[in-house]
This record gives sequence, structure tokens and C-alpha cells, in this order.
Amino acid sequence: MATTKWVLDPMHSEVQFKVKHLVISTVTGSFKTFEGSLETENDDFTDAKVDFSLDVNSIDTNQEQRDGHLKSAEFFDAENFPKISFKSTSFTKDGDDYKLNGDLTIKDVTKPVSLDVEHGGVAGDFYGNTKAGFEVTGKVNRKDFGLVWDGVTEAGSVVLGSDIKLIINVQFAKQA
Repeated sequence: MATTKWVLDPMHSEVQFKVKHLVISTVTGSFKTFEGSLETENDDFTDAKVDFSLDVNSIDTNQEQRDGHLKSAEFFDAENFPKISFKSTSFTKDGDDYKLNGDLTIKDVTKPVSLDVEHGGVAGDFYGNTKAGFEVTGKVNRKDFGLVWDGVTEAGSVVLGSDIKLIINVQFAKQA
């Protein structure tokens, strides 16, 4: 069977992350600029090859000062490492959904990660395009990727949690 290529539709996609702040609340942020593709040889997406990258400078936590800190050398070092990338190593059926394994690269560190994928389905749009939707969720430890900055308040509370929750909603358009 021929390979089908799907390209990410950024207008109908979003990349969010959540991290604990002072252990008591959660800060939600997003990346506004990203791109991705999906290549598959099966109608059910098993064994699909996924390529995805984020523009670090597009980080948005709704607070300019914090965004600047996240782009700085203390965190993502956007000047030297402008992209975060993901390349799949496997995409397998898991009940009605999928398990996506791959290599995540943040700064100069690449580590394997495992993500859960809920398949929203395939549908046609008003323009005759075929779209496929997925929600990808998972958790990564920022310290595994060299994001080790830690602040501690005067009272001894850790400012920032280590676990980063990922919530990625993506829509891909089938290429002719």
C-alpha cells in the first residue's frame, strides 16, 4: 500500500503544557508556532511515522516576564536551541486509542518518551479535504532534559514542579 502523507493544520491545533507552581496551583502555557507531519501506510494509523517540532520563542504563559525567563539560558535557551522536536519510534493500537513512543529533544538532550493518543476520528471539511484529529497527552520530567532551574521561596516551598503535563490537540490534513 502507498504511503499517505498528512500535514498538521495549525489553525485547528494547539500545544499546551501544565506545571505545578508552588505545589498548590497549576500554570498552563502553550506554544503558538509548531509544525508536524504524519506518514501512514494503514487506514487505522498503526505504525504511522510522526514528526513534530515547536518554536521555543512562541511560548506563551500569559505573563511576559515569565515567558522571557523560560526563553532564557536558565530554561530553554531559545537563542541556542530555538526548536523542540519529536520523532516517533512507534505508533501502536491500544484498545480504541494509540500509544506513541518517540524521541523528544529539548535543548541538546534527546530522551525517549511515551505518550497516549486518543483518535478523534477522520472527517471531510467544507473544502473537500480529509482531516484526522488526535489528542496527545503525557508527562515528562523537565529535569531529564536539562531544565533544572529551581527556585525556593523564603518559606522553603519549591516554586516549580518537575513534571510537565502535555496536552496536544492536533488536526492533520491528508495530502493528495
